[in-house]
Amino acid sequence: MEENKEHTLDYDSILGQARDLAGLIADSEEVERFKQAEKKINANETVQRLIAEIKQKQKRIVTLEHNRKDDQIPALEQEIDALQDELDQIPIVVEFRQSQADINELLQMVTSAIASKVSEHIIVSTGGDPLYNEIGYSKVVPHLE
Repeated sequence: MEENKEHTLDYDSILGQARDLAGLIADSEEVERFKQAEKKINANETVQRLIAEIKQKQKRIVTLEHNRKDDQIPALEQEIDALQDELDQIPIVVEFRQSQADINELLQMVTSAIASKVSEHIIVSTGGDPLYNEIGYSKVVPHLE
């Protein structure tokens, strides 16, 4: 029992390590590419104009919905779709979206690796079989089966 306590971390230690991991992620190539792409997007007048037009039309739709003038909404939705298509063709927008996807993929991989390692540790520490992903408590306490 003593041996396990030596390896047990408190919340502060775990959160400290999580902050360290967050720092590593924040300093990653993926995040750097994202920041550069975001700068380009913010500096691009065409992109900013299209975004502003889309937002304006979305606000107009909300107003029309509030005033129950739904008949005008489909035309505005088509205009938004056309603006969005135009926006989606701009290379820096494509680069920005790809950088977002890369960060999300990295975060998913980290989350998955953590979950997998914790699960494996629980299985092994309970005398379970990691090959079959079964914990061992059911062998100790039969009513858990």
